[in-house]
Amino acid sequence: MELTVSVHPKPWPEPAPEIVAAIRSIYRGKRVPPLPVRVRDELGELFADAEYAAAFGVEGKPGWSPGRLALITVLQRVENLTDRQASEAVRADLSWKYALGLALDDPGFDASVLSEFRSRVVDHGLEEKALDLLLAALVEKGLLKAGGKQRTDSTHVISAVRDLNRLELAGECVRAALEAISAAAPHWVEQVLEVGGWAERYRARIDSWRLPAAQTKREELALGYGADGYALVEAVHAPFSPLWLRQLPAVDALRIMLIQNYVRTTDRAGREVVRRRRPLEDGGEGLPPGRWRLTSPYDTDARWAAKGDDLFWNGYQVHISETCHTAAGTSTSTDGSTSTDGTGGGLTPPNLITNIATTDASVPDVAMTDTVHQALHRRGLLPSEHYLDSGYASADLLVSARATFGLALVTPVLLDHSPQARAQAGYDRTAFTVDWENQQVTCPQGQISNSWNPCRQRGTEAIVVMFPAAACRSCPVRTLCTTAKRGSRQLTLRPQPMQQALDSARAEQTSKDWQDKYKLRAGVEGTMRQAVAVTGLRRARYRGVKKVHLEHVFSAVALNLIRLDAWWNGHALDRTRTSHLARLELAELALTA
Repeated sequence: MELTVSVHPKPWPEPAPEIVAAIRSIYRGKRVPPLPVRVRDELGELFADAEYAAAFGVEGKPGWSPGRLALITVLQRVENLTDRQASEAVRADLSWKYALGLALDDPGFDASVLSEFRSRVVDHGLEEKALDLLLAALVEKGLLKAGGKQRTDSTHVISAVRDLNRLELAGECVRAALEAISAAAPHWVEQVLEVGGWAERYRARIDSWRLPAAQTKREELALGYGADGYALVEAVHAPFSPLWLRQLPAVDALRIMLIQNYVRTTDRAGREVVRRRRPLEDGGEGLPPGRWRLTSPYDTDARWAAKGDDLFWNGYQVHISETCHTAAGTSTSTDGSTSTDGTGGGLTPPNLITNIATTDASVPDVAMTDTVHQALHRRGLLPSEHYLDSGYASADLLVSARATFGLALVTPVLLDHSPQARAQAGYDRTAFTVDWENQQVTCPQGQISNSWNPCRQRGTEAIVVMFPAAACRSCPVRTLCTTAKRGSRQLTLRPQPMQQALDSARAEQTSKDWQDKYKLRAGVEGTMRQAVAVTGLRRARYRGVKKVHLEHVFSAVALNLIRLDAWWNGHALDRTRTSHLARLELAELALTA
């Protein structure tokens, strides 16, 4: 039974006088105070207890301040600490005590409190609360507002479970279910299963190093895992078994694995036979698509995915959106001085993360574009221009983003892939004139189409246009227009708003001005690098998409505070790998200007 923890929201205490005196004494003159001190001075009580009160009861054992635990979790990401290291920092680090308003002799808490806090936040749907509160505070201070420019990109996140092949997955799902049932209902296991035989097969984790090398033996083992899995699931669902056993996550994972990887048939003698599923191309029953396929019994949300020819991973994908300022709007100090007045020394505010979204690895980028816009709209931080790579774009989104949110997608769209366009010879789509009102198309030779057929292709609306076969056969430039041996030229169009937006985007992205403008998107790669290097974003610490998303949200808050701390201290954002000679040149140009 879960222990009831109560919280009665109240304001954080001001930093203790002796801690304030120590901090001011240590960090005086040109010494810059550490990030926790600056955050408390600039933002005060950033995460109020009342914002997290819904995750706790009003009766029971008094718990630690959830607002403070949220700030501790953020500082934990700033320094990339474990739970144990973070709890120790609360006890021993003066700057943390200053930020949290703790007394000098405060004993802190056990490291397990942070794990319980995260679980409660996830269970009550408060994963994005920390980022919402920070962004609202920055909007109030005038550091963020709607409009302007933002950019979004994604990167892969490796799950916190080991990679399993199909054979390992089958055995490990049976083993995980046995472990969960044995812990929850040991008496049931003793009464229903032959403990010795099952323990012999599933005592140690299923690992390829322990499995036979011969393919025949491995196939026999796979069928054995399938038979054991079916027997265990049937026993759990038997009338004599407690109903709650069926609700164990490990039992449900076993059931899903059996559906996805095995089939049961009856042979000519009427005996039940368990077989492994085979791909359709091999004449089998087919395997589920990657977006549904279980990869581990310990993290049922993780999925396999691939990008390009060299990236293949099991886990998640994170999408990061941030503001982006042009270099022309940035003023830099040439004398190396820093400002500690909280205004950034006249520097342009830093690029700040405005949204973070987490999906399993199989979700394509294009499926997240509208989701990102909705999240930014909810926060009142929609940009006027959104810079994206081509994976986020489609003709439908070019139109809907403008119509629904009033923003322009600055993104390269896929080019015309017709043979004529690829060869850059002959008549591609742009050579034809479309009369949308009369639903006709005129070819470069003046021939008018005789067929206009709206349809759906791969789930999207399209229009197939065809020309008279007789006219095309006698056309003197037929070879420039179509590669078909027989028949006529055929065009596939999108509905008018989408097609016109697509044609306009394709024409615009070939210009030098657009290409120079689009260079602004590349800066998001630095944010990805910072997230990986500082917060360890590449590898998930937790299991399940909700907890992984919570981790990413706290990482985004941590990165924002790191950037704000640099800005508060007057440290300008600079290009990477700038040589000392280049810095001298910039300083000389500034002096002669």
